[in-house]
Amino acid sequence: CVQTQRKNNPTKDQTNKKGVLTSALKGLETIAPLVRSVEETPEPISTDVHGTIPSWINGSLLRNGPGKFEFGNTHYNHWFDGMAMMHQFRISEGQVTYMSRFLHSDAYTKNSEQDRIVMSEFGTLAMPDPCKNFFQRFLSRFPTDNASVSFVKYKSDYYVSTETNFMYRINPETLETLEKVDWSKFIAVNGATAHPHYDPDGTTYNMGNSYGSKGALYNIIRVPPEKSEAKDTLQAAKVLCSIVPKDKSHPSYYHSFAMSENYVVFIEQPIKMDLLKIVTCKLRGKALSEGIYWDPKLETVFHLVNKHTGEVSSVKYHAKAFSTFHQINAFEEDGFLMLDMCCSDDGQAINNYLIQNLRKSGDALDEVYNATCRAFPRRFVLPLHVTSETPTGQNLNTRVSSQATCVKTRQDKVFCQHEDLHGDDLYEFGGLEFPMINYSRCNTRPYRYFYGCGFRHMVGDSLLKMDLKDKTFKVWYQKGFYPSEPVFVPSPDAKDEDDGVILSVVLTPSQDKGTFLLVLDGKTFEELGRANVPVDMAYGFHGTYASA
Repeated sequence: CVQTQRKNNPTKDQTNKKGVLTSALKGLETIAPLVRSVEETPEPISTDVHGTIPSWINGSLLRNGPGKFEFGNTHYNHWFDGMAMMHQFRISEGQVTYMSRFLHSDAYTKNSEQDRIVMSEFGTLAMPDPCKNFFQRFLSRFPTDNASVSFVKYKSDYYVSTETNFMYRINPETLETLEKVDWSKFIAVNGATAHPHYDPDGTTYNMGNSYGSKGALYNIIRVPPEKSEAKDTLQAAKVLCSIVPKDKSHPSYYHSFAMSENYVVFIEQPIKMDLLKIVTCKLRGKALSEGIYWDPKLETVFHLVNKHTGEVSSVKYHAKAFSTFHQINAFEEDGFLMLDMCCSDDGQAINNYLIQNLRKSGDALDEVYNATCRAFPRRFVLPLHVTSETPTGQNLNTRVSSQATCVKTRQDKVFCQHEDLHGDDLYEFGGLEFPMINYSRCNTRPYRYFYGCGFRHMVGDSLLKMDLKDKTFKVWYQKGFYPSEPVFVPSPDAKDEDDGVILSVVLTPSQDKGTFLLVLDGKTFEELGRANVPVDMAYGFHGTYASA
């Protein structure tokens, strides 16, 4: 466990109210090799293990992310656009094998066949095929099936997912692409997030938008835990309820949502989607990303939905404008719902993740990083029993240990101010993203620990273990090493919440084929072992652990 020195690092006094470093970092290492196209490794290869990987770990770390950024002479513009590459780190008896495969999506197949980008992505507009007429070009404007964000589970099957209506069922043992699944064939939604939540019985919740002649709706989705037939995918999925956006022609973008024992919490944030611009993007020669914008004049609104009845609370919980990509946890206690998430006071960071920005070096790279707002862990406290008798104008948060406030301002509105889940020393590590908890034990329940990546670069450059009891943290950091989202794997005889290990894939852009799977002790955060993988790898997004 390596703790960096404070004397050369920015403090809170050097950080403005939006979390942007005002005492700019300089001399950032180029990470261009982490956003380059790489070759797949379709057959398992052995790795070189240093240290000791616990023998009780018996399963696979599955990860997803972009792995190819050009076809022929055409190239993608945004990090999110790269073709999905799936990775498997198979761990058994202290040894590790590695394999990877590109997802054989329609986008990947068609681009490969023509050796150019023929299907548009989030930040890249495909050039029109001169052999197609106007109507054929127009009809090709369907969502991408490049499912590059994460691995998810429905009814015990593994899928790779993005945020459109398309997913692919995957064989987790071979990474073979098995079946394309379209959400819209089962329920009236035009997409779903890559971050579903799970009840202990396997019931899965998700969110997806639907678009009609009267505008957009936010939909809460529930998928049952079991199949009625072996070939089932999303059969019996249902829309639990629909939420009307404040502006139906400019709904909010969302990457995920929160869930407690009894509620789904939708965060309607001021990252907005201009539907007219999005629908006409190809006609105007613009990428889809051109239709997404940040409106700091708007407040962020929390919508509570009862998981059992589908009833949407008439009380809306408001906060000042912030953006969020990932929630940490949510739980109910003493008549309150605690909502923990990684928050940024600016919603424009997504625009900075252009591939040309990530491949910069020297002063140009420093400038991009220093202009990017950082995310920090925060807690909002939402009172659950607000009635006409509830007094206005006073803090309703009676939890002695909490610094968050919640004030009823009118009959159906409560304004909430957050509590920081960190001390000033987290500013030294660039905030925290890619949060992870001991999900099977702590999701929807009170908890003490969460893990994440520190961001003193455009991608994670440290691993952090946060302790909510005293808001301290432990750090794994080695200069020039860039770890992925941490995944917690509980030990089979666990007694404490942090009994287990952290798995993370670490990349080293200054070394050829300098990739390794890192295994940390969940309690001490000290390195137990690493498995060196003799391949180059692009920096990915999300993953999961699949027990054998």
